[in-house]
Amino acid sequence: MITPLDLENKTFSKQRINGYSTEEVDTFLDDLTVDYAKNYKELQELRAKIEELNSSLAQYKAIESTLQNTLVMAQSTAEEVKNVAKQKADQIVEEAKASAQKQVDDLNNEIVLKQKEADDIKKQFDIYKAKMESLLISQLELLKEVNKNED
Repeated sequence: MITPLDLENKTFSKQRINGYSTEEVDTFLDDLTVDYAKNYKELQELRAKIEELNSSLAQYKAIESTLQNTLVMAQSTAEEVKNVAKQKADQIVEEAKASAQKQVDDLNNEIVLKQKEADDIKKQFDIYKAKMESLLISQLELLKEVNKNED
């Protein structure tokens, strides 16, 4: 690429017959050098800016990638926590059901025992009642005999 210094130092061979005016060529080259220097400086600044922006873009892409990875990890962690919580809840429910069933079974066994005790007491009462009835009948017979003997 031609630099502004190259333009400034450029010289042309002079022709004496029908040549260009040296002053006009020099003035044109001076103007061209100024414009070219301005454009060259602007181009260098823009290239530096592009490099800086590309560097920033790369940095932001790295941050974006990190954020995406973090988000994916957070989502998977949330799913894992949710699954663990569901398993724990299911386990608690199963334990509660097992405990309740054990209590029901224990109460059913106790009911059966109490019913058996009640049946035993009823049988003892029936036996006692039969003995009392028998005793009363025999006492009544005895009284009848005593009354017969007195008459």
